[in-house]
Amino acid sequence: MSAPASLPVAPQWFAWRPLGHGVTVFTEPYVAGLLRANLYLVEGTERDLLVDTGNGVGALGAALRAAGGAQRRPQRPLVVVVTHAHIDHAGGAAEFGTVLVHGGDAPALRAPFPGLALVTTGWDAKLRADLVAAGIAVPDLLVRALPREDFDPWSYRVRGVEPAALLEDGQVLDLGDRVLRVLHLPGHTPGSVGLIEERSGLLFTGDALYDGGLIDTLPESDVAAYCATMRRLRELPVACVLPGHGDVFGRARLLTLTAAYLRRRG
Repeated sequence: MSAPASLPVAPQWFAWRPLGHGVTVFTEPYVAGLLRANLYLVEGTERDLLVDTGNGVGALGAALRAAGGAQRRPQRPLVVVVTHAHIDHAGGAAEFGTVLVHGGDAPALRAPFPGLALVTTGWDAKLRADLVAAGIAVPDLLVRALPREDFDPWSYRVRGVEPAALLEDGQVLDLGDRVLRVLHLPGHTPGSVGLIEERSGLLFTGDALYDGGLIDTLPESDVAAYCATMRRLRELPVACVLPGHGDVFGRARLLTLTAAYLRRRG
């Protein structure tokens, strides 16, 4: 089946804005909220770090270059961290050379689950029901525009990627003038990770924590592990949370959200 003629071609697939501290957030505004993730470019003096890659529908590399303009050095190496292997965070990983993921999500990065596509009518019925029960809208089609005229959302599938290396809890990623530490935050998926820059208090959480309906009913989810992750997040020296979905928030909101989850699940 082809995309309906009513779907326009987007003039620009990605939107971005600087957040300060050398961080730029990218989103896919033409993707439905369920799969509209936040992707973060963290700039360093020796290398840059990209946190998550979106759905792989548009050319993220071109957007990174456009966002940096003349200031971005094309020769500066780019390291890509996938916080977990779901389509909205790892779909564009095949576009990049050096992709890092935790071992718990490496199998799903290598062989993405074929049932999760941009058209949800073929999704597992229980998955759809669980998402709706969590207050998450699940439209039949998860894009409202096309990245190019020949793109067919019905046939689109994520390409598998062999990770360049596997991330471990406590591992340090050195960008030259700044370092980020890997946090293993299982629960949403077995290999979910976050990144913390302790000097600035910036915390990148992926889908481990955001201000919305957290998803812990997937086949790969583990509620007990999610509760342990929530307790760990409460102890971190955090000033600002940069989540996988929704708006940036501070430590007070982190404490509120983690406490609410633990009351509900713990």
